[in-house]
Amino acid sequence: MDVFHFLALGFSEALSPSNLLFCFVGAILGTIIGILPGMGPTATMAILLPLTTSLPPLASIVMLSAIYYGSQYSGSTTAILINLPGEPSSAATTIEGYQMARRGRAGAALAISALGSFFAGTTSALALAVAAPALSAVALSFGPPEYVWLCILGLLAAMVLARGSLLKATGMVCVGLLLAMVGANVDGSGARLTLGIPSLANGIDFVVVTVGLFGVAEIASNLGRKSKVDVAQNSVGPLWPTRQEFNDSLGAVVRGTLLGTLLGVLPGGGATFGAFSSYSVEKKISKTPEKFGQGAIAGVAGPESANNAASQSAFIPLLTLGIPSNSVMAMILAAMTMHGVSPEPSIIEAQPEIFWGLVASMWVGNVLLLVINLPLVGLWVRLFKMPYRLLYPAILLFCCIGVYSLNSRGSDVVMVMVFAAIGYVLKKARCETGPLLLGLVLGPLFERSLRQALQSSSGDPMVFVGRPISIVLLTITAGILLAIAIPAAFNSRKRSRHHSAGPRAGGVDPTP
Repeated sequence: MDVFHFLALGFSEALSPSNLLFCFVGAILGTIIGILPGMGPTATMAILLPLTTSLPPLASIVMLSAIYYGSQYSGSTTAILINLPGEPSSAATTIEGYQMARRGRAGAALAISALGSFFAGTTSALALAVAAPALSAVALSFGPPEYVWLCILGLLAAMVLARGSLLKATGMVCVGLLLAMVGANVDGSGARLTLGIPSLANGIDFVVVTVGLFGVAEIASNLGRKSKVDVAQNSVGPLWPTRQEFNDSLGAVVRGTLLGTLLGVLPGGGATFGAFSSYSVEKKISKTPEKFGQGAIAGVAGPESANNAASQSAFIPLLTLGIPSNSVMAMILAAMTMHGVSPEPSIIEAQPEIFWGLVASMWVGNVLLLVINLPLVGLWVRLFKMPYRLLYPAILLFCCIGVYSLNSRGSDVVMVMVFAAIGYVLKKARCETGPLLLGLVLGPLFERSLRQALQSSSGDPMVFVGRPISIVLLTITAGILLAIAIPAAFNSRKRSRHHSAGPRAGGVDPTP
């Protein structure tokens, strides 16, 4: 009975005129940035984050959340029509979706993508409503040692699952942790790492870093992109799939939803990992694997369902443990903190209107996105022809105004430009900035929990393995470390054998 009472409370909040309006605005913005290649949800949310301070807490969180899962809906549009994923999580969709478009079945691919996303989104929101209260009850027993392991687990997962070099991802996490240490010491004993700059005495503002690294740096990186693209077909064709296409995609939608929901909960799992995992599963279990690569609709239905499910189940660890599983969740955590909303196990009881209003808004948002994406696909296709160079001056202006409005300090705008330059260099060096952001967000929680745990035990390190939950988290962390170490050692040994066998096989020492 309590669940129905709380759901009624949630829908009363989500369907209020202001929250419904901002949910719609978020869905529209998410659709647009998902379609425009290069402008992802992280950059958009970084730009809008300073402007959300004037909104009510729930309206701000609902809008930012709708931007995230809305971008997962529409990222498939460019993936299918022009073989260019609007979002990284839609990259798996390009493999089969574009081939369907070349055969004149773009409409069917878009329809299955939207319907699968709708099913996955609503199912994942249901999982959030069911699992979060149960997980919160368990999390209430967490102490500082457990939070230390959670932070370590989140940072390790971010390193393992980051795209590109593991060494670069590790470096990005370390840089984020260092940035988190700038400013006042946790125990209030004084400032540190400020380099004598007064404006750094209170630390580096999260918004300043995100707007610089993700907003302005993304603009600079995209200026060199070609804005003219060719659509695979002059018309997208009939929007409704055939009965055979529908039957082929039904199982893939269900499997993608389940897989995405599970992977989205894991720290660092994310929508991209879920989408590629779903594509691999569908290809392996297919009775006709030879069709993959030629326009198999299951290769569209599974990944699109998985990335949407993962984008919403990622809210479970954020709302129950206060641990963001990816850079977008870190943005939403920052928005909640700015509005005085503390994501922790007690949020469901302390602020039920926030939690249940957000859950209900996900159902409302999924309905809005289904209506926005299918009937208006022709309108979204026209956005491909918009020159990006016409957008960036206005976006840059909004970035500067938003950051300045937070504290009315010109030094914040200067810091944005500094981090924008750093972000641009990191992108050119192919260093993913998501792990850096997670290090920045989790750094204070990690340091505070570590200090509290050691102080309560008089410095005894056994406090970290003194309870069953700590042991479980330690086991998971050790498993991740082994997953990193074993393949690295195997590859190193293989390279060593190949190098030593070279001179004997060819009779010539390759070293100069």
